[in-house]
Amino acid sequence: MRWLPVVLAWLQLAQGAVRISLKKGLSIREQMRAAGGLDDFLKHIKYDPVKKYQPSQGSVVREPIANHLDSSYFGEISIGEPPQKFLVLFDTGSSNLWVPSMDCQSPACFNHAKFQPSASATFTPMGQSYNVSYGSGSVTIVLGSDTLRIQSITVREQELGLSQEEPTQPFYFAAFDGILGMAFPSLAVGGTATALGGMLEQNQLAEPVFSFYFSRQPTYDYGGELILGGVDPQLFQGDITWAPVTQRLYWQVALEEVAIGQSVTGWCSQGCQAIVDTGTFLLTVPQEYIESILEALGAQETSYGYAVDCSDTQSMPLLTFSIGGARLALPPTAYVLNSNGYCTLAIEATYLPSQDGQPLWILGNVFLKEFYTVFDMANNRVGFALSA
Repeated sequence: MRWLPVVLAWLQLAQGAVRISLKKGLSIREQMRAAGGLDDFLKHIKYDPVKKYQPSQGSVVREPIANHLDSSYFGEISIGEPPQKFLVLFDTGSSNLWVPSMDCQSPACFNHAKFQPSASATFTPMGQSYNVSYGSGSVTIVLGSDTLRIQSITVREQELGLSQEEPTQPFYFAAFDGILGMAFPSLAVGGTATALGGMLEQNQLAEPVFSFYFSRQPTYDYGGELILGGVDPQLFQGDITWAPVTQRLYWQVALEEVAIGQSVTGWCSQGCQAIVDTGTFLLTVPQEYIESILEALGAQETSYGYAVDCSDTQSMPLLTFSIGGARLALPPTAYVLNSNGYCTLAIEATYLPSQDGQPLWILGNVFLKEFYTVFDMANNRVGFALSA
């Protein structure tokens, strides 16, 4: 399943794709810390990042907002006719599209773009509603359909959610207005049509793939790129390693082994699973392995995360993940965060296994900044190549 050479076909494919520049803003965590509300918020929020990936029942969806506390890469879409613009998180860990509505009277909606149905000539109400539970409160969503535009891509009668109510903390501090889910259609709440599904059905993609590049040195104006309908060989080095999707809900692949430096851990000898999630910032580690990682990396648990000595960063070992027969290595510059001279590991613990019982890892932006990632919808596989 491995090793796609960079050939002319890929070069031509990139020319027919649509390129969306991603902005890099302050995360919710950074905004709340600056406002002095982070500590109190975290005291009242107990969450497991893996809960985002547990099946939901009925009209209630549970997606801990703590998954998005550190998300800070966003892009622009528009909805309606004439177009109304929104900044959204492109999230491969969920499948629904939603933005705030003019009917939302929560403070969290006041400082974000809000969709005005009456101002769109193409909006159609659908009547159904559902709640997304974030632990700190629920977002109430009402369904409708309208024209979705992402640059030259146009999807007619796209189903979407309009938030009617949002919890003030932490949504007030979010740099994004809404979320555009890019996981599999089977994950969509209420069986609603996904944005990617609409693009495919209406022949809006040059090829049934999309890819992400996250800059290692992001700025607000350029944090990376989402390419819909292709790949850009200028954004990666060498070959693409492919891994088949193991569960067609999320972009989940088999993790064959984990090594710390030259030491192979053996943690995945009975199998591990990894979800590739652009909507999660950190690298998440099964709880049973977190102490071993902290000891190997010389980290101490504090109220602000797993702290390390900044002066030790250059001598810390590689974290290597074997996927699709390839060894994908994270250098310490990728997994150590330096905030004004205070260094912490970009790692958090998870407590729930994958649905088949195997240990579950989440490969968030920390991992994806090192590897250009391709999501192949036609062949149900994920590709990785070293970022340029």
